Amino acid sequence: MKLTINDVHFYNVLEMNLQHAVSRKLKILNFRPVYGGDINTSFKLETSTGDFFIKLNDANLYPHMFEKEARGLNTLREAGALYVPEVILTGQVEDTAYLVLEYVENNGRKDASFWRNFGYGLAELHRHTHTYFGFDEDNYIGSLIQINKPDTSWVNFFIKNRLKYQIQISINKGYFSQDTLDKFEELYELLPHLIPDELPNLLHGDLWAGNFLANKNHGAVLIDPAVYYGSREMDLAMTQLFGGFEDEFYAAYHEAYPLQNGWQKRIKIYQLYPLLVHVNLFGGSYTGSVKRTLNAILNNRR
Repeated sequence: MKLTINDVHFYNVLEMNLQHAVSRKLKILNFRPVYGGDINTSFKLETSTGDFFIKLNDANLYPHMFEKEARGLNTLREAGALYVPEVILTGQVEDTAYLVLEYVENNGRKDASFWRNFGYGLAELHRHTHTYFGFDEDNYIGSLIQINKPDTSWVNFFIKNRLKYQIQISINKGYFSQDTLDKFEELYELLPHLIPDELPNLLHGDLWAGNFLANKNHGAVLIDPAVYYGSREMDLAMTQLFGGFEDEFYAAYHEAYPLQNGWQKRIKIYQLYPLLVHVNLFGGSYTGSVKRTLNAILNNRR
């Protein structure tokens, strides 16, 4: 995908809209590439009055992605539990969509106090609840649509909007045999007996090691959310899927907001969702992880 950051028209429109958003005159001086994303092209946007972070993508491929991300960031920011970059501006110039955020320097330093405070902060975030599971709009997880149709039953929401939706995409791509699909049907029958009642907690929704920063004050900064209200064990399960979170984080979380008994056994259940997302985003190499996780759940159901 070729984006038009060197186009004079793009510069002029962005500069004008950015001035309006921050209510001050400024000049765009430079775009410095920031690496790490698979979907978007990211830059440190240097201006005459300070720096911003900007992401660009193809608006035709990912309709309203940045508006939905901005909504998620604002929802997390309003909770006041952990630091979330301020949303400055979203917009579109021809086929290029953009999202401008407060620039946060990632210093990468994470000592024990970082992890403890992160755990406490996530617990505080999860204490923000709703009357239903889901969100008032669908959004994205990675480049895939995330269905957030509200439901008063967490088990129903998880089966329909998380597992079945992703599995249907996988079926259309030919990733799973009938044997695996039969095992998922078996799991659906078991889930009401395996999952306890839980409040609809405000979730980051995609909380892996690549979706937070450590700022200059050594505090955790949440980025790239897939926000909705669900079981808080979803966020905890995601933190354990690809590593990167220290023991102090979990100790602080459990001190502040203890999980229900048996949560360790439910981690694999909730990891099925991001694993299915990875199958659909990155291909069949992740099908083995899905099958192993599914078999482990069914073999250890008691």
